[in-house]
Amino acid sequence: MPPGQWEPCATTTRLMTVNRPVVDYLKGSSIKMVKICCIGAGYVGGPTMAIIALKCPSIQVAVVDISVSRINAWNSDQLPIYEPGLEDVVKQCRGRNLFFSSDVEKHVSEADIVFVSVNTPTKTQGLGAGKAADLTYWESAARMIADVSKSDKIVVEKSTVPVKTAEAIEKILTHNSKGINYQILSNPEFLAEGTAIQDLLHPDRVLIGGRETPGGQKAIQALKDVYAHWVTEDRIITTNLWSAELSKLAANAFLAQRISSVNAMSALCEATGADVTEVSFAVGKDTRIGPKFLNASVGFGGSCFQKDILNLVYICECNGLPEVAEYWKQVIKVNDYQKNRFVNRVVSSMFNTVSNKKIAILGFAFKKDTGDTRETPAIDVCKGLLGDKARLSIYDPQVTDDQIQRDLTMNKFDWDHPIHLQLASPTTVKQVSVVWDAYEATKDAHGLCILTEWDEFKTLDYKRIYNNMQKPAFVFDGRNVVNMEQLREIGFIVYSIGKPLDPWLKDMPAVA
Repeated sequence: MPPGQWEPCATTTRLMTVNRPVVDYLKGSSIKMVKICCIGAGYVGGPTMAIIALKCPSIQVAVVDISVSRINAWNSDQLPIYEPGLEDVVKQCRGRNLFFSSDVEKHVSEADIVFVSVNTPTKTQGLGAGKAADLTYWESAARMIADVSKSDKIVVEKSTVPVKTAEAIEKILTHNSKGINYQILSNPEFLAEGTAIQDLLHPDRVLIGGRETPGGQKAIQALKDVYAHWVTEDRIITTNLWSAELSKLAANAFLAQRISSVNAMSALCEATGADVTEVSFAVGKDTRIGPKFLNASVGFGGSCFQKDILNLVYICECNGLPEVAEYWKQVIKVNDYQKNRFVNRVVSSMFNTVSNKKIAILGFAFKKDTGDTRETPAIDVCKGLLGDKARLSIYDPQVTDDQIQRDLTMNKFDWDHPIHLQLASPTTVKQVSVVWDAYEATKDAHGLCILTEWDEFKTLDYKRIYNNMQKPAFVFDGRNVVNMEQLREIGFIVYSIGKPLDPWLKDMPAVA
C-alpha cells in the first residue's frame, strides 16, 4: 500500500478514508505519511502515544523529551513507568512506528500533529501561589514549536491546563507564526493509573475541543480520524475549546469530591459504630449515585486531583465566585483531615507516642498497580509519624528506595517539575529504611500501616507477621483490605477506616 494511505486495523472494520491523511486538512491534498509528535514522555504522553502507534500503524509517532535519561529508559527493557500492559504495547511498536527521542526540535519540525504533555505544576510563589497552575513549561513548548516549525500544524493540549490556556498558546503561536497556520485543540486525558492501557483501548469518551471556525472544525475532524481507528464515533465528543478545558478539571473535581464525601462519612461511622463499607454499598445501589469511587481510605492521591481542584479554586476566585471556590476547597480540606486523622489514630493507639518505635509501612504508591507516588497519602502519613520520631520500614513492590527518599524530603509541589530539575541525589531520611519484603518490613515492628491496596497485602501470612512483631501488635488498615476479625483472632489490635472500633481503640480516642 503506497505511503499516505490508511491501512486496515485488525481491531476495527471502520477505516479512515483512503488517500485522505490528516495532513490534507492542513494543506491542500499533499499525500504523505502522517507524523505525530508528543512533547513529554511521562505518564500521559508515553502510554497515549504507544496506543496510537499500536492502533494506527500507518502513522509515525515520536515521543520526545529533554530528559535524556527518561528517553533512554523508554528505549530500554526497563520502562520509566509501571503500567499493566504498557510494556507489551511498547515492545510491539517501538522501532516500527513508535520512536522515543531527545531530539525534540527535529521531530516537532517534521510533525503534522503535535501533542503537548508537559508539566503544569502548582505555582509556589508569585500571583496565585499555592493554587494557580504554572504554565512556564507550556509556554516554553509553544515558543519552541513556533521557532522550529516549517509547515502548518495542529497543536493539541494533552496536559491538564486552566480554562483559556489555548487562547494564550494561540497568541504565542500566531505572533511568531512566520506565515505558518496553527490550529489549537484541547484533548484532555481521562486515564486512571493502573488501568491506563485499558482506559486508552476502551475509553468512556474521547473529548476534542476546538475553535468554531472552518479551520478549527477541520482540525477537530483530523484528530477524530486518528481516534476513529479504534474508538466508535458515539464515544468521540467534540466541543468548543473552553468546554473541553473545563470538562477535565470538572471531572477530576467530581471524582475527588466523591472520595472526600465517603471519607467524611467514615469518620462519622467510627464515631457511631456504623460500618462505612455497608453504608457505601447501600448508597451505591442507588442508580443515580452508583458504586464507583465510594471506597473509604486514608485519602486520595495522584498527580491530578489536588492540583486540578486548587486550579479550579483559583479560576473561581479570579472570576469573582468566592462561594464556588470555597465549596471546592472543602474537598481538599477533608482529604487533609483524613490523613491527619489516620496519623493521630496511630499515635494515640500506641500509648500516645511512637517515638523510636518501628512502624512498618506497607505500600507507598498512591494506588495499586502503579509505581506513581505523586501526592500519595503515604507521604503525609509518613511525615506525620516521623514528626513524632517513629522509625519507618517501608515496603512497596513498585516504588524504589530513591523515589521514597526523594518524596519524603521534597518540598510541596516540587514533584511536578521536570525530573532533570529535581535533586539528583535526595537527602536520606535516617529514620527511614526501605526494604523489598513485607515480612522484613514488619519484623520487630510495633505496628503496621497499610497505605496502598496492593493485592498481595490481602494474602500475607499475618500469623507469621504477628509472631515476629512487638506486642501488643497493631494493624492500621488505611485501605480496608484485611479481614479484621481474622486478624483480631490472631491477636492483633486492628483499626480499619470507617469500621466499628476495636475495644482497645475506643479507650484511646484519636484527636483530629
